Amino acid sequence: MAINIELLHQIIDEKLKPIVKKVDEQAFYAEEYILALANAGFFDSTNKDVPTILQDEAAIVRETAKVCMTTAFCIWCHLAALTYLRHTENMYLRKTILPQIEQGEFLGATGLSNPMKYYSGLEKLHLSAEKTADGYIINGTLPAVSNLGQRHYFGVIATLDDQEVMVLVSTKANGLELKEKVGFIGVNGSATYSCKFEKVFIPNEQVIAHEAKAFCDKIRPTFIYYQIPLGAGVIAAAVEGIEKVKAKQNGSNEYLQVQATDLEATYKEILHDLNGVAQQLTLKSVVPLRLKTVENTLAAVQANMLHNGAAGYVAGSVPSRKLREAYFFANLTPTVRHLQKLQTKI
Repeated sequence: MAINIELLHQIIDEKLKPIVKKVDEQAFYAEEYILALANAGFFDSTNKDVPTILQDEAAIVRETAKVCMTTAFCIWCHLAALTYLRHTENMYLRKTILPQIEQGEFLGATGLSNPMKYYSGLEKLHLSAEKTADGYIINGTLPAVSNLGQRHYFGVIATLDDQEVMVLVSTKANGLELKEKVGFIGVNGSATYSCKFEKVFIPNEQVIAHEAKAFCDKIRPTFIYYQIPLGAGVIAAAVEGIEKVKAKQNGSNEYLQVQATDLEATYKEILHDLNGVAQQLTLKSVVPLRLKTVENTLAAVQANMLHNGAAGYVAGSVPSRKLREAYFFANLTPTVRHLQKLQTKI
């Protein structure tokens, strides 16, 4: 069964739209909105096949991104965590923790930006692990993990001898120090923290995968898939923004090269492709679509700025926020350069 779009829009109207400027300008984390979605059952995967889960949750990201891509990014982080738990062979995580995160008792985050780059040869792995009889001891620092708070879990990967292990970490774990990071030109309300691990013990019941690389290969297409509706939502917002000012300066916007109809066609094409990819999700199918979406999102926000003219350059304007959101989307792991490298390998 598809999600209830009317209910989703109602929650967006009530819980997200009133706080968008606060998210953007005061680094406010829209946790209550995400919890409202969870409490309404929007992340429940019970009795759903994989394509339906993908399409439903992509719609949540997309509709949220139309209003606030920072908060949509937080939802993507939550979905990344759900992806790890839906694919793990650890039955405790699947039977106990997964339902709790789907229902909003806890929220989830990813922590895999550094490992994804590591497996593509872009960075060294920042965390190390020491095996004990009862689990692992983790040390090191992750420079930035988003969508974190007091009720959150996130996945991390640490090096262990000649392989890596992936574990689920509670933000309340002993030895874990969180330091908030703000000062970005966008996504300040994403609840982003640096995470310092000093002998953080992770019990065996919280091990997602003992062979992290193989697990990453399995979940990477889904990890990337859920990012695409971030850009799609911003494109839709650009369409709306252009339509609002089409009569500006006696209709002279009609002379601009890119019009709302062009962006609307692009938006529909991306949605069509996204639905197609959901039916048979592979890295080969999702990477080109992610790249295409980045390119079209950047073009859409530029067009929106041109149509709005000087009004778009006023601090706090919607077009300027969408512009900043689009540049964050382009630099979200996997970044454009990372995606282009991946594309040469598939």
